[in-house]
Amino acid sequence: MKKYFEFDKLGTNYRREIIGGLTTFLAMAYILAVNPIMLSLEAVPDLPEAMRMDKGAVFVATALAAAVGSLFMGLIARYPIGLAPGMGLNAFFAFTVVLTYGIPWQVGLTGVLFSGVIFIILSLTGLRELIINAIPAQLKYAVGAGIGLFITFLGLQNANIIVGDPNTLVALGDLSSGPTLLAIFGLIVTVIMMVRKINGAIFYGMILTTIVGMFVSLIEVPTKIVDKVPDVSPTFGAAFDVFSQDPMSLMTTQFLVIVITFLFVDFFDTAGTLVAVATQAGLMKEDKLPRAGRALLADSMATVTGAVFGTSTTTSYVESSAGVAAGARTGFASIVTGLLFILALFFSPLLFIITPEVTAPALIIVGVLMVSALGNIEWTKFEIAIPAFFVIIFMPLSYSIATGIAIGFIFYPITMLLSGRRKEIHPIMYAMFIIFILYFIFIK
Repeated sequence: MKKYFEFDKLGTNYRREIIGGLTTFLAMAYILAVNPIMLSLEAVPDLPEAMRMDKGAVFVATALAAAVGSLFMGLIARYPIGLAPGMGLNAFFAFTVVLTYGIPWQVGLTGVLFSGVIFIILSLTGLRELIINAIPAQLKYAVGAGIGLFITFLGLQNANIIVGDPNTLVALGDLSSGPTLLAIFGLIVTVIMMVRKINGAIFYGMILTTIVGMFVSLIEVPTKIVDKVPDVSPTFGAAFDVFSQDPMSLMTTQFLVIVITFLFVDFFDTAGTLVAVATQAGLMKEDKLPRAGRALLADSMATVTGAVFGTSTTTSYVESSAGVAAGARTGFASIVTGLLFILALFFSPLLFIITPEVTAPALIIVGVLMVSALGNIEWTKFEIAIPAFFVIIFMPLSYSIATGIAIGFIFYPITMLLSGRRKEIHPIMYAMFIIFILYFIFIK
């Protein structure tokens, strides 16, 4: 085991790897509560039950996808990186695909499955490098920052800090209401721990907020902590239902856009996370990531696995940096993280006391982390600033990640052509320009 993971070469040991894996799990564990609430659209009242995914089943799917993904990453790529259903991608799934487009969540899972299979193909060929190089870094940063704003907006809504208003569209909510005050408390506590650089701050913030919520009777006290694993059958295999029930729904431009969006965001989010965490761990060699193909393959296999279980796209988590900071250097830490996600399956009663107000601070803080990409955008170059800004601003304002990406990618070749930088535009960007024009013609 030590030889396979190169403990001596990387200057690590079992104790450091176990602590690192545990730290990564604690930093990621909030997804076990956030993802089921997000995909079940619990924060949206008066919604037909057919549009909601089963909360218990999504909890199991989330834990299993995270466990399998982390194990894949540890065993195949040997990197100390945990995986789980991605923030932003779950928001796109729930609020754009299901809520805005009105597409059944079963078809949405099929879109996740397709994107995962395509990702596997790209990971096994040289096409992944071609696509990565084709899309300019500035737009990649913009997509990450835009998703961050969108997630923060969702968190503020879930906390009722921001509410709808017939005159101004949005307004400040009633900050004196109990649930909103609980969310504000959670946000303050989490911010304090984040500033103090406490590993697992988001997870601990949710725990403290839940305890306070029970103390002031805003959250129901659980009757038990450990229970049998919830039934996953409501979502397991649902991604395949469309093939027998409505195969023509897969032949639409709308479905194509969904698959492309899942693929695009996961593809570049994973690449960015891998580079960031590997750099922090000192694993980069001559500015290149060893075993990058294996890491991308592990990520894509996790996405396919998650789709089969019944959850949105599984991706690498930047929170893994917390585990690296605690000493993790090898894939053994990822194995520890994966095993802990399996253990978490038996603590499902705790899931059902987590409310949108409890998870709202997590969404807001994750948004803050994601918008850090803004600093990498060349705002002084107007031909870059315009498409990047459109990507970022249209995501929260249109309540659609896909719309933000589409508008930005349409304007990019236009502004670059007008500025005389035609040679810098990759042919793939022209293809995306056409695809997204068709997207607005036939969908919007």
